[in-house]
Amino acid sequence: MSNLVQKFQQYSSWRDDVKNSLLRYRDCVNTIDLADGASDQRFMNMLTRLSEDKLSIAFVAEFSRGKSELINAIFFADYGQRILPTSAGRTTMCPTELLYDETFPPSIRLLPIETRAEAQSTSDFKSQNQVWTVLPLDTSSGDGMLEAFKQVSLTKRVPVEEAALYGLYDETDLDMAMGVDENGMVEISQWRHAIVNFPHPLLQQGLVIIDTPGLNAIGTEPELTLNLIPNAHAVLFILAADTGVTKSDIEIWRNHIGGTGAGRLVVLNKIDSMWDELRSPAEVEDQINMQVSNVAQTLGIAERQIFPVSAQKGLVGKINLDAPLLAKSRLPTLESALSQELLPAKQDIIREQLMTEVKELASSKHALLSSRSRNVVEQLLELKSLRGKNQNILDHMMKRIDLEKTEFDGSLFKLQATRSVFARLSNEVFTHLGMGVLKENIRHTRDAMESSKFSAGLRLAVKDFFQQALINLNQSAQKTDEIGEMMSVMYRKFSTEHGLALSAPMPFSLEKYMKEIDMIEKLYHKQFGAATILTTPQVVLMQKFFDSIASRVKQSFLQANRDVEAWLKVVMAPLEAQIGEHKLQLRRRRKSIEKIHLATDSLEEKVQAFEQMQTDLDVQKTELKRLENELKAAILAQLGLYRAAA
Repeated sequence: MSNLVQKFQQYSSWRDDVKNSLLRYRDCVNTIDLADGASDQRFMNMLTRLSEDKLSIAFVAEFSRGKSELINAIFFADYGQRILPTSAGRTTMCPTELLYDETFPPSIRLLPIETRAEAQSTSDFKSQNQVWTVLPLDTSSGDGMLEAFKQVSLTKRVPVEEAALYGLYDETDLDMAMGVDENGMVEISQWRHAIVNFPHPLLQQGLVIIDTPGLNAIGTEPELTLNLIPNAHAVLFILAADTGVTKSDIEIWRNHIGGTGAGRLVVLNKIDSMWDELRSPAEVEDQINMQVSNVAQTLGIAERQIFPVSAQKGLVGKINLDAPLLAKSRLPTLESALSQELLPAKQDIIREQLMTEVKELASSKHALLSSRSRNVVEQLLELKSLRGKNQNILDHMMKRIDLEKTEFDGSLFKLQATRSVFARLSNEVFTHLGMGVLKENIRHTRDAMESSKFSAGLRLAVKDFFQQALINLNQSAQKTDEIGEMMSVMYRKFSTEHGLALSAPMPFSLEKYMKEIDMIEKLYHKQFGAATILTTPQVVLMQKFFDSIASRVKQSFLQANRDVEAWLKVVMAPLEAQIGEHKLQLRRRRKSIEKIHLATDSLEEKVQAFEQMQTDLDVQKTELKRLENELKAAILAQLGLYRAAA
């Protein structure tokens, strides 16, 4: 079992442990009646984050660099044969995602290339099951799977005009022009996108593998440029050791991958082409090191980011259990680098998000328990003080409670006015954030692009689209800030005037969505910002890219809407919970005093009952704290503490 596979299984075990600890903590919160809308929302957010946590690795290269073979070697050697087809030339003709979704049977879903003629992105089509061609996947047969996977290699010949309509033909590209046959036909991929739903153990645990086509497909398929590659947790850029960095390699690196961030690795594949019986091992090593140095200098990265391997020999070594050949292939070194760099970094991100949620959640629950405990202690002292008191004293205490209740009801009356303002501001948030406003912006931009005959007009239309999207987010953010400030005032008021144990209301920000829109705009400019004049095929391609831009921005706004809705539902919940608790305690205190004068033993019974309540609350505090510590320990646990499943 490779280091990467072991680490991934450890990561999955860690995630399961955190989920189980979180469920135990939630059960305790519910059992001792501490649940409210805010905590329910937080629990749901954390459980969803753990359940939907994915780790995507994109394999990017020109054709014939060995991407599919490298995927076979790292992930599928246990099948004893190749699963992804490999051969000379191009084998992956369309972007291919390998994942597992339990809501679908094992299958290959294929999106016809004809969908590129429509004003929708690949992401838009993912929810339209009727558009896809679905082929069953027989996971019990290696040969059967290999045959099914060959679908991603299929091509078709279409007229040049049709290819241009799809944005797949540019008459100014000499290589494309040479591919036109005597009938004016050109070869294109039969499919636009493939999704392989495969119950492989690692895919079941949340791994997503992205196999990209070579040549200029990365530049012509917006889904890759705007979504799959930028959002991948790791990108393996594969070069061939015998050719080094070609011109097209440099273009792909600079335009779509380049960087020194975590998870950006360069694989120098096919080092077995340098193995030579006429050279000493030291000479071969020197030759490989020289190629690594040249690649590092050309790409502007550190040599430690470059991993020379032989995917083919690594696969053979694994299948034949040939340890010396596997070591010579250097594949284990790449797998170790991925496991050491990728998974701990991913764990740190999830860990930080969870710890923030847990600390805020625990703080609110401790505050509520402390409020209950303080009320019980106050009532207990009050009851003990009544021993031997006459009816006049009891009447006086009843009046004091009534006065306290009157003052509290006055605050609740003011809270009603706040609720009205809250409702108005909530509606105003969606005035700018609503999907109807965004759809109108998208329609207006498409119309402006179609009516423009000049490059400047096209760019201006897209620039205005991004600018309006950011304006809408900013205006919505101003309203959520107003709501947050108003709720902070109410929290402080009830804490100060009535002794409620309230921390600050749940914070909220739309900043991450503004950053996401900004990032999408930068990707767009990277693709189309250089050329001052666009050819007709480039105009078609720009329109295709806008379809994907619109889809990506739509997804951001949808998520922003969901987040705002969830926040608006829970921002008042802690205050409502404490108000309910305080009203209950006031009623209990009044009833207790009312009953005291009826019988002399009633007072002592009440004292004993409250003493028992105090004991129960102490037990609840201890148990909640124990489960909180257990949850935090699970979140902070290191992957090395877990044994990988056999």
